[in-house]
Amino acid sequence: MDASALASVALEVGEQFPSVAREQPFGPDVEVLKVRGRVFLLVMGTAERPLVTLKADPYDAEQLRTAFPDIAPGYHMNKRHWISVSPGGDVDEQMLGELVTDSYRLVVAGLPVRERPVDPERFGLPG
Repeated sequence: MDASALASVALEVGEQFPSVAREQPFGPDVEVLKVRGRVFLLVMGTAERPLVTLKADPYDAEQLRTAFPDIAPGYHMNKRHWISVSPGGDVDEQMLGELVTDSYRLVVAGLPVRERPVDPERFGLPG
């Protein structure tokens, strides 16, 4: 996936989810998507070389980093629970959408039950 598509697809997918807010708490060069005040996606870097950082299950994160050279430990985040995706590799739009959805679900699962906008066990799954 090229640089312009990486950032735009990640933000477009994430902004469709319930109770999502887009903010720039770290300045104009970092777009952040939050669900109920908790970060699940960051887009940083330049237009030519964006970096998308997402929450991931630690086991999945390790497997993804091993299988895809464009997925690295989360930049400026907990390396066990976050991944960063760079443009130019094998990650396509569908996979990026799934990674964004998984990140959202993981963050929602950490919210108190009464604050969850969706059921994290079922959200984004077919049927």
